[in-house]
Amino acid sequence: MEGFWNIFQAFSVVLVIGGTPLLFATLGELLTEKAGHLNLGVEGMMLIGAVAGFAAGHFTGSPLLAMGGAFLAGGLGAMIYGFLTVTLRANQVVSGLALTMFGTGISSYLGVNFIGQKMSAEISAFFSPVAIPLLSSIPYVGRVFFRQDPMVYLGYVTVALLGTYLYRTRIGLNLRAVGENPGAADASGINVDLYKYVHIFLGGALCGLGGAYLSVVAVPQWQDGITAGRGWIAIALVIFAGWNPFKAILGAYLFGGLSIIGFYFGNYFSAWNISQNLIDMLPYAVTILVLTASSVRKSKEKGAPKALGVAYYREER
Repeated sequence: MEGFWNIFQAFSVVLVIGGTPLLFATLGELLTEKAGHLNLGVEGMMLIGAVAGFAAGHFTGSPLLAMGGAFLAGGLGAMIYGFLTVTLRANQVVSGLALTMFGTGISSYLGVNFIGQKMSAEISAFFSPVAIPLLSSIPYVGRVFFRQDPMVYLGYVTVALLGTYLYRTRIGLNLRAVGENPGAADASGINVDLYKYVHIFLGGALCGLGGAYLSVVAVPQWQDGITAGRGWIAIALVIFAGWNPFKAILGAYLFGGLSIIGFYFGNYFSAWNISQNLIDMLPYAVTILVLTASSVRKSKEKGAPKALGVAYYREER
């Protein structure tokens, strides 16, 4: 029984580690969608952030510059999408898919010289697990949630800040108004385009952090296509969470754990004659099930912003 409990605790730790890049990407997409924009370029922004973060860490040896570079690169990638969809009013779905292809291509091109290279020992040491006094001593919960690396803790803080921002501040209320009815928001004096641009940038920046977590912290070495489809899962997680950042953390950890469970517990599955291909398929199969279940769920509170995916023409207000 004790052995089973230890395995269960280890699996729970894996959920948090595997879910952190998904958490940042999900929060980034959620913030973008709250502004009324469906950005399907999450995978591309994660890859841009991943290669920018790895390159910045590789050349500077600074963990802060690595994450700062990823944050900025993800945001700038999102601004390409923002210019197309806010200023030029291009189709949001097509623009997002184009951003994914662009991010995939640019990360492969820029990362070709980094393939197989590992992050420096100094940066890896900076992102090593840190136990929070008192909290880390709580039975079970302490080991799972409070003996993690600094980026995991940043994820906790981001969830709390974003939830407070959306539901407890006037600016957050304005943002939700822009996503629900940009015409009414514009009529009340809210600068709709500014709100869209700022939150599209911040959403992309968070996606960039999610990508950098993989290349700088979790792996940590450069691999082409290192995100392995996590950006698409993050888009589904926004729906799963009902556009609520507090619920997003639960979905991110669940799906994140499924995405790397084979890496950590492959020996157990082999002993039980469970195919590795079946294990690798789990997160995507569960994603399909979640999208199917969400499509039949009827709830106004959990619904998407009313103006999501719809271009705003001020002249038609």
